[in-house]
Amino acid sequence: MPIVTVTTTYLELPSRAHFRPAFSPVPELQLIEAREPLPAFYRFLYGTAGRDYHWTDRLSWSDARLHAHLARPSVTLLVLYLHGTPIGYVELEREAAEPGTEVAYFGLFPPFHGRGFGKHLLSLGVQRAYHDGASRVWVHTCSLDGPHAVANYRARGFVAYRTTTHTQMIET
Repeated sequence: MPIVTVTTTYLELPSRAHFRPAFSPVPELQLIEAREPLPAFYRFLYGTAGRDYHWTDRLSWSDARLHAHLARPSVTLLVLYLHGTPIGYVELEREAAEPGTEVAYFGLFPPFHGRGFGKHLLSLGVQRAYHDGASRVWVHTCSLDGPHAVANYRARGFVAYRTTTHTQMIET
């Protein structure tokens, strides 16, 4: 397994006033909150959205651990559907490592990249975070994530406030 240098960028919307939403005109898009998400369904979302970006943190979690995490009142799981098919998700965490609501995970399935659905899903997730009382919304993304991630965050009004670098082994 090769070792790569990974740069992590932390971005925030310090207030709702900084938020610049962008929504898709596609009427068949539907956002549904998974209020009783099953571990297998979560693994499908996580694995499909993160497969190309080396998302591995939660692959080793047991069903019990995933269920306990997802059942926490501070976690909101929003799934975006197109024509009844899930195409991506955003996971919000209100009890994160920093003040505010964290966009803990956010991703689209590869066949749906490049169609404007990412800005739509991110906008809906941020909108929900503020609706639920967030005073600040933050996210971290790394150089292993999609090439348009930082640009999407910045276009929605997020500003970078910290960058870190570390080395990591990745599977190829």
